[in-house]
Amino acid sequence: MSSSVNRGSGDGVEECWMEIEGARMRYLRAGSGPALILLHGLMGYAFSWRYVMPALAPHATVYALDSLGAGFSDRPEGIDHSMRGTALRVLRFAENLGLESYDLLGTSRGGAVAMSAAAASISDGGAPRVRRLVLVAPVNPYSAHGKRLAPFFATRFGAAGFRWTTARMPFLFPYFHSRLYARRDRIPAGSLEGYKAPLAIPGLFEHALSIVQTWTTDLQELESLLPRLAATPTLLMWGDQDPAVYVSSMEPLARHFANVETVVFPGVGHLPYEECVPEFNRALIEFLTCERNLNAALAVQLPQSGSNRNA
Repeated sequence: MSSSVNRGSGDGVEECWMEIEGARMRYLRAGSGPALILLHGLMGYAFSWRYVMPALAPHATVYALDSLGAGFSDRPEGIDHSMRGTALRVLRFAENLGLESYDLLGTSRGGAVAMSAAAASISDGGAPRVRRLVLVAPVNPYSAHGKRLAPFFATRFGAAGFRWTTARMPFLFPYFHSRLYARRDRIPAGSLEGYKAPLAIPGLFEHALSIVQTWTTDLQELESLLPRLAATPTLLMWGDQDPAVYVSSMEPLARHFANVETVVFPGVGHLPYEECVPEFNRALIEFLTCERNLNAALAVQLPQSGSNRNA
């Protein structure tokens, strides 16, 4: 592992690298205190958390990953980009850092990965334990929109159309980027340029296509593992105008958690950490610093052995 001055991520943030599965994975690190790992969504990367990391730094040691295949991380061919495959790399990342436990925040597809990683950490007695979950508009089995659209791009016709379109109509990237926000006047300056920056490294769109190949199977697997997460203190955060993962799916998802808090931001789309930064950071910090939530997370960690850890 090595680190250097990071590329445009703000004061107090380090750009670091870790080798996983023979490839270099980039991540950003900031702050001190309990560990918190941030997982981006599809076509995102650590850049997504540029407004979150400085706010969290006084309260936690924050690690923002560029998943393999995304951001400025390597794009190795033939790697498993399924939800579970990605989740197991998150556990390996935590192990390599020597973490015993950590909080996990995931947005969109990263939210599904976060739930999978938390469930896997419960099943594996030797893995670092996920204390608490923060899920921001997470991909889940109860949002009909994603269940229809992603499988289409997994077909040969859909994938071919996606490749043809992205190669010949680059102007569509700004269009789809702006669609994630409820209001265009809330798109932060430099946002589009930041999200486009990894396109300079070939293979980003192929990475996205490899993810949708297992989308339906991943959702089925996610639904089956949700009961394992019942005792994990969880915060669900959503914009009520989310066009990508419908806020109507929050309630059926929340039923799986015995200790859950929900926050809905009015007039906000899929990226509340960019659209309503003060409100988002305030709700997040309140959850992470609440003594009740911390005690509940510690109580979940106490049974480190025995046959009932999957219950």
